[in-house]
Parts: sequence; C-alpha cells; structure tokens
Amino acid sequence: MSNEERQSWNQQIIEEFRANAGSVEQFGGKGLLLLHHTGAKSGTPYVSPVAWFSAPEGGWVIVASNAGRDNHPAWFHNLQANPETVIETPGDDEVQTVKVKARVVGDDERDALYAEVVAKAPQFGEYQKGTSRRIPILVLEPAA
Repeated sequence: MSNEERQSWNQQIIEEFRANAGSVEQFGGKGLLLLHHTGAKSGTPYVSPVAWFSAPEGGWVIVASNAGRDNHPAWFHNLQANPETVIETPGDDEVQTVKVKARVVGDDERDALYAEVVAKAPQFGEYQKGTSRRIPILVLEPAA
C-alpha cells in the first residue's frame, strides 16, 4: 500500500469513527482511538487511528507495531518528542476528547502488557514475530 493509499484509508476510518461515536465496523466496533500527534521535526499536526487496550491502572495501552514492519510508526517518534497530546475515544452517543500524556513503558512492564495484548488480539504476536525490532508499548495516561 502506498503512503497516499494509506492516508486515504486512514481518513476513511477517521470519518467513520467520528460519525459513529467511535465505532468502526471493520475493526469490530469500538477498539480504536484517534491519536493526535505533532511531527517531531515538522511541527505538523496529525491524527492516526490506533488500536487500544485498557491499561491496568487506567488509561489506554497502544502498541507501536506498525503491522510488523521493521520501523516504528511515525506517531511513535512524534510522541517521544511531544508526549502531551489529545486522543479521541469512543463514547455512548459521541466521540470524547481526552488530554493525555504518552509514556513508553520499560521492559518488564512491556513484556507483561504485550502478553495481555496478544491474548486479546493474537495478530500482535504475529507482528512481533515478523520483525527483529522489539515493538514498543506506550500507555496514554489522562493528563491532570
């Protein structure tokens, strides 16, 4: 898939997400959030649909899998440079906007969370098998 095709596909997902209170049919309902991030070098604002899982102590777990590619997704680098951001999450009747701070988890926490993610969504285990890089996990914590 070319970069242009990927951007078009993401835009369709974003539109469906916003039109349906965060529900996207091809992803089984409300398993996505919209991650706002700012380009680390460019300062350009972006929005990316990202799968999420509940964090044990509140917040959202996201995986920088990039579908098993050998490089991290751009949003990972952007969050490292600009960890304070906003996400759009599914709601009952409309999308909710939440201010968050992104945190890359350490090795032990990462291993425990990755095991939980793979138990819920086995494709993430396949993504790790498909790349030599250690796929990072981030926790998005509500900003105070």
